[in-house]
Amino acid sequence: MPRRARPSLQVCKEEGGVPVAWDEFRLVRAIAERGALAPAAAHLGINPSTAFRRLAAIEAELGARLFERHRSGYVATPAGEAMAASAARMEEEVARFDREVADRAQTPSGLLRVTAAGTLVTDLLMPMLGRFRARYRQVQIELITSEEALNLSRRDADVALRATRDPPPNLVGRRLATIAWAVYGPAQAMVDGAEADWVSPSEAVAGGLFARFVAARAGPERVALRLNTVQGLCEAICEGIGIGPLPCYRGDRLAQLRRLSGPEPALAGTLWLLTHPDLRHAARVRAFMDHVAAEVAPLRPALEGRPSHGSVP
Repeated sequence: MPRRARPSLQVCKEEGGVPVAWDEFRLVRAIAERGALAPAAAHLGINPSTAFRRLAAIEAELGARLFERHRSGYVATPAGEAMAASAARMEEEVARFDREVADRAQTPSGLLRVTAAGTLVTDLLMPMLGRFRARYRQVQIELITSEEALNLSRRDADVALRATRDPPPNLVGRRLATIAWAVYGPAQAMVDGAEADWVSPSEAVAGGLFARFVAARAGPERVALRLNTVQGLCEAICEGIGIGPLPCYRGDRLAQLRRLSGPEPALAGTLWLLTHPDLRHAARVRAFMDHVAAEVAPLRPALEGRPSHGSVP
């Protein structure tokens, strides 16, 4: 790997004096530490004659002798020692700056804007956010609860957790799991699906997917309640207003509900974690996506409506 270019730092010998470049400080330090021109030149990747000329030019500019020349080598004068010590401090500052930049690039920090539908926030995401925040204290989270897909290209959010069959092609991300849906009713009621009332999301939800599903099984007079969101659907079924579709990960964990059907393929969705391509390598985004993917993995049986000893927290 090629060596990174050093900043073109210049220092004056005194106010109004001649500027001395950073490379000249490095040369003086190298000679002081090695006691000779040849090894110092080799360390800096220059030839000894160049080092000799540059040292002579520095001393001429400063008007001070930096080294005593002896047969045994070069011995720094007080001025040379001071300049070598300054070079060491500069080198350490540059190294410290490099480390800080690298750490900031690799350590998740800053504001992370996350968007998800309300049901995903309450049923799935919130416990994950708590554990993420405990692990990454330098990340501040702004959670945007929205049933509509926010525009990540306009940076309305950094990361979206979405249940969709067709994620936008301009986004990148991870397919986390299938979300199974089934028909549920009150556990204590003897429900005849052919005669029961229904609760249903309206045509405005998911392009009318749920409304069409219910309409194929019940006439409009049997739809007791329509909602313009899936929020409230579970509560309506629990209250006995009617039977209706629910995601299995939620319906299966409620003792007051029971399944009236197997997972319905027509209602199955896919849980995606999405971001804009420009953000996918940002440390905070990468850490969040890794965290959520790892948390969802053991929940897949519940999300997909399969028997499991675990459950969605």
